[in-house]
Amino acid sequence: MSLVRLKIKGISYSQTQNGAYALILNEVEGDRKLPIVIGAFEAQSIAIALEKEIKPPRPLTHDLFKNFADRFAIVIKQVIIHKLVDGVFYSSIICERDMVEEIIDARTSDAIALALRFDAPIFTYKTILDKAGIFLKFSSKEEDEDKDKDDSIMVDEILQEGETVEIESNPSDAYRELNLSELHEELNKAVANEDYEKAAKLRDEISKRK
Repeated sequence: MSLVRLKIKGISYSQTQNGAYALILNEVEGDRKLPIVIGAFEAQSIAIALEKEIKPPRPLTHDLFKNFADRFAIVIKQVIIHKLVDGVFYSSIICERDMVEEIIDARTSDAIALALRFDAPIFTYKTILDKAGIFLKFSSKEEDEDKDKDDSIMVDEILQEGETVEIESNPSDAYRELNLSELHEELNKAVANEDYEKAAKLRDEISKRK
């Protein structure tokens, strides 16, 4: 079976499933997306790995694993999403130490959070992408200004309907009222308090202002 390389397109919060997020993976040489429902902790960990400006005051679980692996010369070579059963994705982490390769079973969200920290590529099999891959339409900035409410994504719509939907984070009105200096101040406070969900939303609002 042929492997297809994936990259992270984005993370979106579900307004219908409390604490659920959709991690959107995009095939590198194509337009199909692979949506995966993940928990809040994993979403925050992945978002922090993607956003270099957010520096946790203490290592998260995935950061601790990276530090542990570095200390004992363990390297993650790649992550493979190798199975899909009843809507659940299964992944393997390909590790190497002293030229010996090992394969470790892992939840897909954890595997991707670690892949980001090791700069390891993410793959899936073409058969999985053929089965679960969908086409998603992302809103333009001009459209965002006119219909903010329509830009929020519902995770269950992605997984159950598989139709063309729009994905965009929807920061609260309170964040929009802050200027850039105030946003950066709130971001620093959120990181210091280890409120990474709030930090991710503030980061998104700051990015839109640039």
